[in-house]
Amino acid sequence: MSQFEYPTLSIAIARMMATAESFNIESAHFAIWVLKAPYSAGHVHHDCIWPKELSRTWEEWQEMFQMQGLPQQIHVPPVNVPEMESILEAISDSRSEKSSSSSWRMQKLGMGLWQWVHNNCQIQSSFSQSLGIAIGQNKPLRLRLEIRDPNLIALPWEIMQRQAGKQVISLSEQLLFSRTTSDVDPLPPRRNDQALNILLVFGQSTPTSTQSRQQGDGQRKILPDWPWQQKSDRPLLQLEQEAAVVAEILQKSGKYQLAGVGILPVPCNVDTLIQPTPAELIARLETKAYNVFFYGGHGVPAPDGGLLFLQPDVTMSGTELAQVLTRSRVILAVFNACWGAQPDTDGDRVIPRSSLAEVLLHHGVPAVLGMREEIADREALSFIQALAGALANRLPIDGAVAAARQQLVTLYKFNQPAWTLPVLYMHPEFDGELIMPLEEGVTELPENSLSWRQKNQPLALLRSLGDTAQVWQVTGGLMRVGRRPENDIVIGEKWVSQKHAEIICREPVGNGKGERTYWLRDFSRYGTLICESDGWRKIHHQEYELKSGVKLKFGSSQGQMLEFAISATSGQ
Repeated sequence: MSQFEYPTLSIAIARMMATAESFNIESAHFAIWVLKAPYSAGHVHHDCIWPKELSRTWEEWQEMFQMQGLPQQIHVPPVNVPEMESILEAISDSRSEKSSSSSWRMQKLGMGLWQWVHNNCQIQSSFSQSLGIAIGQNKPLRLRLEIRDPNLIALPWEIMQRQAGKQVISLSEQLLFSRTTSDVDPLPPRRNDQALNILLVFGQSTPTSTQSRQQGDGQRKILPDWPWQQKSDRPLLQLEQEAAVVAEILQKSGKYQLAGVGILPVPCNVDTLIQPTPAELIARLETKAYNVFFYGGHGVPAPDGGLLFLQPDVTMSGTELAQVLTRSRVILAVFNACWGAQPDTDGDRVIPRSSLAEVLLHHGVPAVLGMREEIADREALSFIQALAGALANRLPIDGAVAAARQQLVTLYKFNQPAWTLPVLYMHPEFDGELIMPLEEGVTELPENSLSWRQKNQPLALLRSLGDTAQVWQVTGGLMRVGRRPENDIVIGEKWVSQKHAEIICREPVGNGKGERTYWLRDFSRYGTLICESDGWRKIHHQEYELKSGVKLKFGSSQGQMLEFAISATSGQ
């Protein structure tokens, strides 16, 4: 089992069908329910109404941070020293008041979002008990949020806060927060990577004049209306210099050990492409084994996952990029591009599942990190540096994003929006593992094993009843079943989860009398089918005692049929 398989609480939010045709979210009815919890009674549900007050708080928050971006010029006429001191004190007090106001509004919106999601006592109880289970296991709770109404995706759910003075969920060490989405393709098989292998791609940095004219004449908004963010496209030489700086920072990130990790960081290898053609990008991804894809450049929302501008007037859609990322088995895709985590719109209507992050997840990319809005270059560089360092130190991806977010808070302050801009999406089957932990892998049976060297014990087998007639001997106290190659029993069918189940042998207790018993423990997404006297039964996140002769299928009724059997003694 992965060391990053933490207790998980998954919460989904969707608009009720009766109000689904209305674009306005105010006073709309929503369903909030727990999709996954670390205990069976945690799957609860309740309905609620979106409050108008929360919409006003969100609008005030947006206006405040938009105004903070405006360049402020303060004209001070010639005055004597006492008057100058009083003016400086007034300026300082004004800035202090603005800082205090922005911190309070940040907390007000965060607490409002939290209270709306957890207003029902059952949801609150499910969260509290799940967190207690995680703390009891000395692990963080993995909290995943699925926003099924596209009108709510733009909200900064990462700033949710239980109450003033409590840690924000995306900064907490007890929680690993990410967004997710459903109806996804299965994850591709994993490689056993022991290094950060990064492809760094720099595309076109800003729109051309032709694209800007299209923005004025057409329907799609390419850039925000804020004039201080407009800038000319950087020349190719400058892009090459910037790429060299970023590549050097990423490579150095694998040389520093984080406090408390206890193991050496893995190496970080970086290849760079500057304004490639789609063919060049695809060829590089398919010829080298990368586990991380970084893109920096211009992008716009579009119905098929947005458009990335690799060159002037040369684009690649999110759907097109998803094909090659999944085929080349990239695990994490990071986008420093405008609106990478935002959906497209058709007039006043937000198009469901149209954001770049969601489209990549739907196609089977395990983790995608995009920006909710445009982020400043220096803030993005600080974030990427901290993220790469945490990944090199073998942190799970959601843990690494939390560490990088904390770095932004330290550098650019809590009351600034920088740390709220990165948005992490993770596939519902993905455990966050980018670099295989050192202790992972198949444990070899020791030759001098006293428990399993005995010749006169019954021999347990799992065998295929299909054409392949494969047979796996169940040895040791635990055998892992799944699609990934490091499992003891590898079944490559697409509906089998990467870490699907375990077969456990339990020895008799006490004086040793009695027989060994075998149990199946299911961890999968789709469950395990067991053939009983009255038909097939689905086992999902449960334990089931295996008797000799029981037939089972992993993941789907279309899967191959296998039989668990206890034969004559191994000595015979």
